[in-house]
Amino acid sequence: MKAVWNDQVIAESNDIVTVENNAYFPASALKQEFVRPSSHTSVCGWKGTARYYSLDVGGKVNADAVWYYPEPKAAAAEIRGRVAFWKGVKVSA
Repeated sequence: MKAVWNDQVIAESNDIVTVENNAYFPASALKQEFVRPSSHTSVCGWKGTARYYSLDVGGKVNADAVWYYPEPKAAAAEIRGRVAFWKGVKVSA
């Protein structure tokens, strides 16, 4: 699968875990040259606290478009070390 934003492949992997209709890619598949740390967080009752990255591609920024759970709760252990996308990032096979 591929994650694409602003005509650029942001991540690509065949090792995908799907949770709540979101494709979680291995963090190692994320192309680091396009991500910037974000201070944004959110909380999911069963997954834990999510942290975010913003995308910076071709001079355009997509704030908080990538999320991950650095310390997921036990029920969501399968997404440890993985990232997912939203805010216009196209994920496809």
